[in-house]
Amino acid sequence: QVQLVESGGGLVQAGGSLSLSCAASGSSSSVNVMAWYRQTPGKQREVVAAIASGGSPSYADSVKGRFTISRDNAKNTVYLQMNSLKPEDTAVYSCYANVRQRAYWGQGTQVTVSS
Repeated sequence: QVQLVESGGGLVQAGGSLSLSCAASGSSSSVNVMAWYRQTPGKQREVVAAIASGGSPSYADSVKGRFTISRDNAKNTVYLQMNSLKPEDTAVYSCYANVRQRAYWGQGTQVTVSS
């Protein structure tokens, strides 16, 4: 079993920055893709950024140039640096990991951007 533990998030003014981190523990060897998703009430969950082990990161168009995803494979940890935040970035952000073809999710962390 794999557990994903997230940290970070919170409240920030528009234009500010926040960082998120997510550590995979348990039977977390062979973590393939790690990603961040976000969801707001009434909307579908959307992928924000993703990065495969040894691969290049990919981003949703809405966050390109503002968010940076990175990972530390030795620690099975993925990070999301969020800059130039906008009110529309407000959402619950959840960490995702693909481990041996199985999907795992973190508990979610609230990011609120005030205007």
